[in-house]
Amino acid sequence: MHIFVIANQKGGVGKTTTAVNLAAALAQAGQRTLLVDLDPQGNATMGSGIDKRTLGASVYQMLLGLATLAEVRVTSPSGNYAVLPANRELAGAEVELVDLERREQRLRLALARHAAEYDFVLIDCPPSLSMLTLNGLCAAHGVIIPMQCEYYALEGLSDLVNTIKQVHRNLNRDLRIIGLLRVMFDPRSTLANQVSRQLEEHFGDKVFKTLVPRNVRLAEAPSYGMPGVLFDKNAKGAQAYLAFAREMIERVGTWSKEQAA
Repeated sequence: MHIFVIANQKGGVGKTTTAVNLAAALAQAGQRTLLVDLDPQGNATMGSGIDKRTLGASVYQMLLGLATLAEVRVTSPSGNYAVLPANRELAGAEVELVDLERREQRLRLALARHAAEYDFVLIDCPPSLSMLTLNGLCAAHGVIIPMQCEYYALEGLSDLVNTIKQVHRNLNRDLRIIGLLRVMFDPRSTLANQVSRQLEEHFGDKVFKTLVPRNVRLAEAPSYGMPGVLFDKNAKGAQAYLAFAREMIERVGTWSKEQAA
């Protein structure tokens, strides 16, 4: 089981879009996939076609030990992947987790019991460095960073890299940056192309080859409760996420061979 956090401390950079579409694309490629929604807004839950207002139990109950993973998970009706859903209740977990034993390890321990059931686990985190994000980082083997190719994105990236290094040093020795995914990319923009080149120069092969363009169909898909790769599979954005899933499978295969050697 490979566990990846989709993280960026800057909001509005396509984290949830990436998490939902990558989950659906991996499932389409035959990978057993679980999507964990750790954001109290519950956007990944709704984008997967699950109504957050009618949940019997959510990831909130699981983190507090009030329900098991098996009791909480549901299947995306259109995407054929499992979801640990979230709603506004999760905002309360920030305060309630503080007094619990191994508070930053709650998600990791819950996932460990189901390691044989999934090939990929994707965790959608809030944009802030909170106890929820920390649970995601402590559970994961790696971080996928979606980012726009703009000036302020580079500033936020250095903060995120420092956070990942701190978590690696103090809490999770397995954690590393898997790659940077350029999203909402406009090839006509001089700045976008400049920033893209800077990322390639600085991070090398950590930058995914896939470029996800700005795409109206991807933006429309959540209002229909469907991942974009299923809502309109021929759209450029959908094709990009399908290509990204193939790249992820290939990268994980290479990574596994390196570890075995």
